[in-house]
Amino acid sequence: MTDQMGSVFPIRHIYDLVVADHGRQHAFVCLAAMLIAFLAIRTSARMTRRFTWWPGGVETSGGMHLHHFVWGIFLMIGAGFLGLGLHPGEPWGGIIAAVFGVGVGFTLDEFALWTRMQDVYWSEEGRTSLEAVAVVATVGVLVVIGVRPFELDDPGSAVTVSATIALSLLAAIVAIFKGRIVLGAVGLFILPVGLVGAVRLARPGSPWARRNYPAGGERMTRARRRFERESRLGRRLSDAIGGAPSES
Repeated sequence: MTDQMGSVFPIRHIYDLVVADHGRQHAFVCLAAMLIAFLAIRTSARMTRRFTWWPGGVETSGGMHLHHFVWGIFLMIGAGFLGLGLHPGEPWGGIIAAVFGVGVGFTLDEFALWTRMQDVYWSEEGRTSLEAVAVVATVGVLVVIGVRPFELDDPGSAVTVSATIALSLLAAIVAIFKGRIVLGAVGLFILPVGLVGAVRLARPGSPWARRNYPAGGERMTRARRRFERESRLGRRLSDAIGGAPSES
């Protein structure tokens, strides 16, 4: 029975083939720990928001609330120093990678707070924390499966390599300025994805749209119409994972 299940869901075989055989175990552990920590701390925050009996966050004797990104920063600092300074063997290398991933998960869950220096966790602006997690998780998956930025199977010449890197960077930058951040990040690894992000309509609030789409013009109208369609599904998914923003 176990062999039959393994043939239908060959998770271990895929892990051995894609991750373990190429020495990317620590990257996998770090990514998994980041996602688990993010989901755990976000669930705890939602429980605190809904139920008064949930323990919630940590406060000092002076009544100051310590946000969990503070703990995340300390975890990343500690794990970074240990990993770089000691070069530990197993299983400590994997443990340090997991601790670093937990720190990343805690810190990115409050990305919107430490970029705006305001408590916007449950506001519309707080959605950027979920977007940051999505970007980092996407890049992490690409690293785990072995996709490298600007990698060429047959470079040919220095000119070809330089041109490909320049085109990848240009496409990624344009996509990011158009508000297509995930496509831009993936475009650093996979050029066609970056090109798709670069040629698509910009999001209405993006730097590209503000600079190049006149208010009330055809392109801005099309961008707003398309963004409304795209954002409906994104908002539903965001609310399901991170909780809906407060109405006030």
